[in-house]
Amino acid sequence: MKLGVMIDCSRDAVYTVAALKRYFSLLKKMGYTYVQLYTEDVYEVEGEPYFGYLRGRYTKQELKELDAAAKEQGLELVPCIQTLAHLGGIARWHEYSQTCIDFGDILLAGEERTYELIEKMFKTCAECFTSRRINIGMDEAHMVGLGKYLDKHGYEDRFDILLKHLTRVARIAEKYGFSPMMWSDMFFRLANKGQYYCTGGIPEAVRSLVPENVTLIYWDYYGTDRGRYDGMIKAHKEFQNPVVFAGGDSGWYGFAPHNRYAVRSLKAALGACVENGVEEAFVTCWKDDGAECSLFATLPALFSAAEFSRGNFDEGNIAEKFRRFAGASMEDFFALDEVNLETDSTVNPCKYMLYSDPFLGIFDRTVNGDGRRFSALREKLRAGAKSARFGYIFKTLSALCGVLEIKYGLGVRTRSAYQADDLGALAALVADYKELEKRLKAFYRLFLAQREKECKPQGFEKQDIRLGGLMRRVAHCRSVLSEYLAGKREKIEELEEHILPFTGGQDGKALCFNRWQDTAQIKPLM
Repeated sequence: MKLGVMIDCSRDAVYTVAALKRYFSLLKKMGYTYVQLYTEDVYEVEGEPYFGYLRGRYTKQELKELDAAAKEQGLELVPCIQTLAHLGGIARWHEYSQTCIDFGDILLAGEERTYELIEKMFKTCAECFTSRRINIGMDEAHMVGLGKYLDKHGYEDRFDILLKHLTRVARIAEKYGFSPMMWSDMFFRLANKGQYYCTGGIPEAVRSLVPENVTLIYWDYYGTDRGRYDGMIKAHKEFQNPVVFAGGDSGWYGFAPHNRYAVRSLKAALGACVENGVEEAFVTCWKDDGAECSLFATLPALFSAAEFSRGNFDEGNIAEKFRRFAGASMEDFFALDEVNLETDSTVNPCKYMLYSDPFLGIFDRTVNGDGRRFSALREKLRAGAKSARFGYIFKTLSALCGVLEIKYGLGVRTRSAYQADDLGALAALVADYKELEKRLKAFYRLFLAQREKECKPQGFEKQDIRLGGLMRRVAHCRSVLSEYLAGKREKIEELEEHILPFTGGQDGKALCFNRWQDTAQIKPLM
């Protein structure tokens, strides 16, 4: 099986050329044959100064250097761009929002300015990459045809809009000698009332209109049930087009990876691929909502996937090979997962409980126990911190455990002491808040060092805002508690409120919630 990796460089973390060269070397040793460089707008496009503006975009020279570096390792570097949705980076600029954006982050299909921009994208890729395969995106365009397109043309069948747009993009790809591939979900969603993970067929009239030079990518990151993969592969094979599978490394839910879960899902998925004759697959390394997790933290998942693709499903044998490959054990890396408290799912309290407000406490009913588990884990991560190559990742997450040792249950303890009018407990909590401020500063320094080792500086401004705001809020809450204890405040209004269950949550059960803006209540919860 031909196996690749897709690296997300668009979610506020544009990886440096040096970091990617190190990564390419590791991928080659694992047996990968190609890399997709996922760039929404973070690459230079001639004549489009606002494309990737202030986002750390790659220059053409950097892309050419990366292409040469991949080739030196025997890897094909495949451009991976967006030609329909996921272009929020440019939608903020008047240059695009008023001319070629349909709705949100979706391009305006049928508009000549749109195709002028897309052609420039292809021109850059043709100049900078030697591969003539390209991923053109087109996933998750849920509102296509329902914004400016609707205003200009009235309602049209959205299958027709998608297919016309795809045909036009495929022709541009052909002009520059590219064989395009695209994510397949929009065909399934439009045919099955918004549902992707189903085996409902696509009408033959639609299947026959998909350009023959387009490869379909069946992506699925969220299941460990072999049967679902089997069914979806069969549904994809009803098309006349070649099919490629894309799994995930589950490293996009916050600061810590989910290697154990990723290994289980990739084992089921790649087993189904082998059984159903899928000849090519790749592992996606998405970095949703800020790219907090190190690119190198999910090496166990990637290493396991490479072994699965070769028919080796013996996890003991894989673990021994990994130790020789990484100079650290798989168990050491699996300890990183435990910062999320559970390893059999993709819950991520290490992120949402870090940012959850200690007075407002919207997630406090999900808390189970106190932070002592983080204290033990902090010591456990010391083994991995000895690694010469990857120790910095363990040091960062060890420092995060130090923060969560206090922060995880801080809101619960604060509200409980306040509502019980336990002034002694509240006085002790003031010291906890002060210690938390110190530990947050220590974590910040290590997290910054991790990012500077792997990424360009652009994008970290959001982390400064997030962590800086958190530190300021903790200091403010400490000050309010001190004033209350000193009799300068009659009450603390936030702590008077009863915390309701979080939507979809259960008491004492961790969640998967990865939207900082919602956690910090910067915008309405959705």
